[in-house]
Amino acid sequence: MCGRYTITSPLQAILDMFAVDPVERPNLQPRYNLAPTQAAPVVRCAEDGTRTLSLLRWGLIPHWAKDAKIGVRMINARSETVATTPAFRDSYRKRRCLVVADGFFEWQREGRIRKPLLISRSDGGLMAFAGLWSRWRDPQGQDLATFTILTTEANSLMAQIHDRMPVILRPEAYGAWLDPAGDGDAVLRPIEASEMAMRPVSDRVNSYRNDDPGVLAPPPHQPTLL
Repeated sequence: MCGRYTITSPLQAILDMFAVDPVERPNLQPRYNLAPTQAAPVVRCAEDGTRTLSLLRWGLIPHWAKDAKIGVRMINARSETVATTPAFRDSYRKRRCLVVADGFFEWQREGRIRKPLLISRSDGGLMAFAGLWSRWRDPQGQDLATFTILTTEANSLMAQIHDRMPVILRPEAYGAWLDPAGDGDAVLRPIEASEMAMRPVSDRVNSYRNDDPGVLAPPPHQPTLL
């Protein structure tokens, strides 16, 4: 599951990390608490092989959908069934992407209390979620590009708090995933727990309206690492 994440790295760092065409430079602002239906940076591959960075809306709307509201239910896609699920199978075959992030949030239950955690790479670097994108035309004839994040079974770190996690791709898998002719299933696996870190953050993250550095601060009287 991935229902909220953060992307605050500088634009140039993203362009370099993902070998993106530098001509395509979206107006990227730091997002500390990015939520579904909001615009987020996504790497796609053009027909000539050039990688581009664009802002797409989170929550995939299939091209055949009658209403954009379906996108709220399509923020995640199970990697095990994505090739056959009607909402995602066309995008799996033709429109794969990398969803750029610094980390994502998950909540750990302790009785009635849900404590927010930030999960990131252990080296503090950028991460790429395996994603799919689609283009939908609204009743007024306007096109809207949207995306979803693929999930897989939890590794040993994530299993402490949830049975699912986003598919985090290693750099050597970027090309294989973006190529529609490539074997997508081969890279849709949970990343090793040793490559991830997890720490508690402020409960201000509970509201998507809070989108500032303060949501990443440790909660009062809590250790900074788990």
